[in-house]
Amino acid sequence: MNTRRCEHCGGHLPARHAHNARFCSGRCRVAAHRARKRLPEELTARARWVRHTARKAPLTAAGRAASSTDPATWTDYATVARSQAGTGLGFVLDGDGVVCVDLDHALDEQGRALPWARRILERTPGCWTEVSVSGRGLHVWGYGRLEAGRRLSMDGGSVELYGWGRFIAVTGRGYGSTPARLGDLQPLLDELL
Repeated sequence: MNTRRCEHCGGHLPARHAHNARFCSGRCRVAAHRARKRLPEELTARARWVRHTARKAPLTAAGRAASSTDPATWTDYATVARSQAGTGLGFVLDGDGVVCVDLDHALDEQGRALPWARRILERTPGCWTEVSVSGRGLHVWGYGRLEAGRRLSMDGGSVELYGWGRFIAVTGRGYGSTPARLGDLQPLLDELL
């Protein structure tokens, strides 16, 4: 069974594609290239990038096991973007103030935010937001202080808050008219916690 997924749309790669293919079509390859140009510089400037497997286990750019707590296994954005290891890119959160709010099951079948997720997005207008690997979730990126990761249930979905000791699979698929910058997430974190 083919478990490799397109880095852009998250769909399964057809069996006819070479084992090192990263996209299911030329359209996805071009869209991913354009989207990555919009990744926030606050992320791409940090040498905290890894690759990941289809099951979201972190890998080095060379394809060996990586760790979300071992900086020796991380690298710069350009290196992981060129790598063909695994199925996608990931960014490591190391407690420096960059945080990710992971909204699971936040989008309906048409890609629209569900009401509970929309309420969160309304509180984060200055933060870069991307569609997750599943195509049904969102990652909201910004700055804040977070002592420990948390998981909260929300009307059929869940909100996970991460600031260190984790890596997040990055798709580069911006949601809506998201800005290519990290904003202040502290008011939302305070409200949720």
